[in-house]
Amino acid sequence: MNYIRPAAAFIRCRGLPRATGVALLVSLAATAFAGQRVAVPEFRYLVDFSVPVAEIVPLAHAVILATTLFSPMADLEHTAAQPMPRHRALYIVALLALALGLTALPLLAGATAEVYASAARNAVGYLGLGMLGAALFGSGLAWLPPLAMFGPTLLLGVDSDNSPEPWAWSLHASDSTSAAVVAAALWLTGAAASTTTGPRRAERAEHD
Repeated sequence: MNYIRPAAAFIRCRGLPRATGVALLVSLAATAFAGQRVAVPEFRYLVDFSVPVAEIVPLAHAVILATTLFSPMADLEHTAAQPMPRHRALYIVALLALALGLTALPLLAGATAEVYASAARNAVGYLGLGMLGAALFGSGLAWLPPLAMFGPTLLLGVDSDNSPEPWAWSLHASDSTSAAVVAAALWLTGAAASTTTGPRRAERAEHD
């Protein structure tokens, strides 16, 4: 009981319940369109390449959940008796579990295990980018790195032979080892940045 109350306060002050509700609505919409595919724009080459909606939606989960990394009460947390680094580490793992759970919902509408594997990998990678964005620019701008990656990937990520470019990891097939390694590395980098740093001074000032 002594641990549950501080943990609940830690979660609540970050707005996670509200963010989870928004992410759930996005996931339910993705579930309704689980059988649809999104065509990559024919911007660079004349290509015919598309990806399932379920593989793109993790970008939204990452952006929404990454905005909850830091609390407007950060200054008080620095003086708290509870070990905040441990709370932050557990919270980051919980965000990952939540993102993976939301990503799994399209399976209920018939999405394949291969699609889920790619979507889960994308959730891991984009959440890592979102956490890195929150650490660098503040949680309100956590969306910058994920969208900065997604835009070029969508426009330039397919080669003339109709296969994803090596750097366009989120477009790779579910069995791509290199894409999985990149996604894991992004998550670990973002997790390390979020665990070892607090909100930027400018972000704290916005809440004063």
